[in-house]
Amino acid sequence: MPEKNQSIEEPNNGPILGEELLRKIAEHPCYDKKAQHKYGRIHLAVAPKCNIQCNFCVREFDCVNESRPGVTSKVLTPEEALEKTKQILAEYPFIKVVAIAGPGDPLANDATFETFELIRKEFPEVTLCMSTNGLLLPEKLQDMLRVGVSTLTVTVNAIDPEIQAKIVDHIVYHGEVYRGVEAAEIQIKNQLQGIKAAVDAGIVVKVNTVLTPGINDKHVVEIARKLNELGVY
Repeated sequence: MPEKNQSIEEPNNGPILGEELLRKIAEHPCYDKKAQHKYGRIHLAVAPKCNIQCNFCVREFDCVNESRPGVTSKVLTPEEALEKTKQILAEYPFIKVVAIAGPGDPLANDATFETFELIRKEFPEVTLCMSTNGLLLPEKLQDMLRVGVSTLTVTVNAIDPEIQAKIVDHIVYHGEVYRGVEAAEIQIKNQLQGIKAAVDAGIVVKVNTVLTPGINDKHVVEIARKLNELGVY
């Protein structure tokens, strides 16, 4: 029998998912294409503060043509978010996912966790989802687990600091402002460590990458390979 070629990269099938997580994935429009025609999600705008400034990001306006995470007409308090969720779920029972994605970064806002605590107490059956830039993921993971976050999206635009430095102007980390490659190294390290820890903790992690022509377009495959190694969904 010929010896197995160790140089061939084998696909990573990711973590073994339990029945409850499989149900949540099947009901999550961002994770399952079939769910897009059956179920819905609601984004609660409770997290205005952001700790990074991407060169492509604009959070200062809102109009009828800007209906996406990161843009909002009003920032809600946790209590207002709960009331809004009650109204929406009563009117649209096919909503299965309650998410926080901004308009800043959820992990940079205490209101994120206060909101999830209220939602989980009132609606324990819904899927709690979050989108983040991942800068604070390693240190906030236990808070996420405590409030019941089970699905997570992390935006990873580069794993090469030289490339990342062209995408992000600066980060604010533990009260200090970092720029350039130094900022990129901090963010990438925290993203990869946090993603691995979240996967190991049983959270289903999805990654988004903003393709920027001429900057990271030839880097996307490398990003995907690395994240596959970490068990990203």
